[in-house]
Amino acid sequence: MRVAIVHYWLVNMGGGEKVLESLCRLYPQAHIYTHVLDPHKLSPVIAEHPIHTTFINKLPFSKKRYQSYLPLMPLALEQLDLTSYDLVISSESGPAKGVITRADTPHICYCHTPMRYLWDNWAEYLSTAGVLTRCGMRLLLPSLRRWDLASSFRVDHFVANSHNVARRIRKHWRRDAAVVPPPVNTSSFTPKSSPGGEHYLCFGRLTAYKRVDLAVRACTMLEKPLVVMGEGEEMDKLKALAGPTVRFLGRVEDSQAAAALANSKALLFPGEEDFGIVPLEAAASGVPVLAYGRGGALETVRNHETGLFFDQQTPEALATAINEFEQCEMGFDPALIRRHAENFSEHHFQTRFAREVDTACRAMTMGQA
Repeated sequence: MRVAIVHYWLVNMGGGEKVLESLCRLYPQAHIYTHVLDPHKLSPVIAEHPIHTTFINKLPFSKKRYQSYLPLMPLALEQLDLTSYDLVISSESGPAKGVITRADTPHICYCHTPMRYLWDNWAEYLSTAGVLTRCGMRLLLPSLRRWDLASSFRVDHFVANSHNVARRIRKHWRRDAAVVPPPVNTSSFTPKSSPGGEHYLCFGRLTAYKRVDLAVRACTMLEKPLVVMGEGEEMDKLKALAGPTVRFLGRVEDSQAAAALANSKALLFPGEEDFGIVPLEAAASGVPVLAYGRGGALETVRNHETGLFFDQQTPEALATAINEFEQCEMGFDPALIRRHAENFSEHHFQTRFAREVDTACRAMTMGQA
């Protein structure tokens, strides 16, 4: 079967790209289509597949300023020729689902989130954008929303990464979605034998909505050791906020991330995510998670079993959670936390996703009969 996977952009290795890796292993014959490609940031699993880009990739500074070209991405997607494929899978977080396929080609969209900067988080996005981007987006936002809604009807079957995202798909696009949580490569993490550790940990892309600033402020306030792993546009701002107990490691290899997790007391997860794979990578290491109690964390963290929730996005609320955690730290069972993570293994993801693909293909076949 000839398979095309359309992924919004390939400029780093985040949670969406971990899902893409698993899809590549599930469909080793697949070709990948994307707006922008930075070949130096790809994992070997993705790099061994044929990768095609849209014209966005040839525009100036596209690898760093790709989001500035958002208004051109609908046109770029609609120019892709996917007529030779028997199955199209779009990986949607930025624009990806808007491709045009043959009438008899199943199009399954695995949705990490409807585009935040068009819907839920548009006000926050505009407040941090430059003057030209802000003016342009205010003019283009209505037409981009109309295209985003219209292109959702090009999808034959939606699969959401969480019930949280399924609700947002229903709200913004009026479409139902099956739920298949993204994969966690549990075999890459070794669970610790007992509670405790050397430091707290924050791990992921350093972007504003992930609220790593809360972890930096809270640990600075409490004089607790914090290790921050990852890179992004917030790095300089976070370093300016940090006290002497906070260390920044930048981008790290998977083996370094696994080692840092294994040596940590707990993962701090202060942002509101659509799902969030990092808390489950911590769980695979037997490490508890202190998470803001909204969004995807409600589906990946069990309060007082695999971690603790705090209910306000403030440094003070996170500091209170840290103090509460240290009162009961020895009561968290690394083996129980690890078993929780195994419910989200890559095997579970591939089995469930393949079942959804089969269901969609059968439904289309019956409809054509």
